[in-house]
Amino acid sequence: MDQKPETPSLPLITRFKLWVVSTLTNWGIRRDGTLDRRFRNLIDFKSSTTPTPVEGVKSYDVSIDPNRNLWVRVFAPVVTNDKLPVIVYYHGGGFSFYTADSSPFDVLCRRFASMIPAVIVSVSYRLTPEHRYPSQYDDGLDVLKFIDDGFNVEKLPENADLRYCFVAGDSAGGNLAHHVCVRASQNKFHNLKVIGLVALQPFFGGEERTESELSPDTSIGLALNQTDFYWNVFKPLSSSTDEKWDRDNEVINVTGPRAADITGLDFPTTLIVLGGRDILRDRHKMYYEWLKKSKKDAYLEEYPYMFHGFYAFTEVSEATHVISVIRDFVHKQMNTSAE
Repeated sequence: MDQKPETPSLPLITRFKLWVVSTLTNWGIRRDGTLDRRFRNLIDFKSSTTPTPVEGVKSYDVSIDPNRNLWVRVFAPVVTNDKLPVIVYYHGGGFSFYTADSSPFDVLCRRFASMIPAVIVSVSYRLTPEHRYPSQYDDGLDVLKFIDDGFNVEKLPENADLRYCFVAGDSAGGNLAHHVCVRASQNKFHNLKVIGLVALQPFFGGEERTESELSPDTSIGLALNQTDFYWNVFKPLSSSTDEKWDRDNEVINVTGPRAADITGLDFPTTLIVLGGRDILRDRHKMYYEWLKKSKKDAYLEEYPYMFHGFYAFTEVSEATHVISVIRDFVHKQMNTSAE
């Protein structure tokens, strides 16, 4: 593996991008707890599919359920005939923003496909507040079921190997990936086998604030007011469930007082990536320790100077290095599974 870079002082272009993202995010969320969807759609720039390969990767969209606008974008490397792992990817955005064709995630998934290499199935799940919990989790698992039911025969490249399936996601998508793995561990698949989970700065929370949530040095890329907004519009309406909903709910605080017991589940080996300047840093360390206490294999990769969402900022060396970390993790799990 390449030596891990350290970037203590962020490039000027990175700081400018972070300021723009933070400003636009705050403009799109209202104090009354509602979302300005029209404004968000206006600034959510899209990328088209590439039937003709770009950077050695072609992409195409597949509809899974048009009634709920559930679809995926497939990124397929064309530079190899070797059997490739399949990575089902859930994008970030607080469960509220972006889709699989949003430009930042189109670029990110293309880099994954090319550099790992792997077949990437990027999921465009329903967004909140229009569709609240558990819509996103239902969509996430249904994509795995759809792939398992013969999707590989008609829609995936011939060299996609479902024996080596990984579930991955960043931020809210990392939360989603975790819970999809919990559900997948309780389901029987015919062709698909989930052998790994990649959680890039997963979005977790809790009633009691952590040190990193209160520190003025960690609100880079994600701020406390934004996390509170996302959780508020994510939880179901009070009339729809009798379950107690606060930030210690098990889907938000996965390691908290009402955490699910996964010790008896065939939960996949997990790679957790955290940034030292991320407001969720402490949550990620707690998640790692919780997985170990639950007797699950887990690895923690820390970038001390990185912020929330750094993997999408290609001008910092860590954004490239983390893909090499994911690549090594994927290959290791494939070798282990084949033994």
